Amino acid sequence: MTSEDDPFHDCELGPEAILGTRTFEDVLFTDETETPVNVLTGETPAHSQATVEEAKEFAAGIDTETPQIALPATVETQIETQSKPYTSAAFFHFKATGSLERHRAYHAAYDSDAYTVDFEADYESGDLTITVERTADP
Repeated sequence: MTSEDDPFHDCELGPEAILGTRTFEDVLFTDETETPVNVLTGETPAHSQATVEEAKEFAAGIDTETPQIALPATVETQIETQSKPYTSAAFFHFKATGSLERHRAYHAAYDSDAYTVDFEADYESGDLTITVERTADP
């Protein structure tokens, strides 16, 4: 097999690192996501008020071939950009999977016909579960 045939040829991790099911805990936007509070009024600014349903709709509405998830935005980002308390990213984004190396490996598997990659986003718990299975020998 040439390196062009190997979907992981540009990855630091091989398929063994991501095969199977893995759950990443507390990585998704939830109703418990931290939001800023105005110290003078004690209220959360309007731009930082959002529901999980809004965040899920926002992520689903991103026009891309890769499924998106809603991740929490930092309080600093919400204040500096006057943004919502969530952002969207590919379901294998390093902020969800914990490392750029895993991000690249999940991305390679997702783009390859040799693997099936499924995910479940549980916005109640904040957990993201990703399952990778081999469909053919790469």
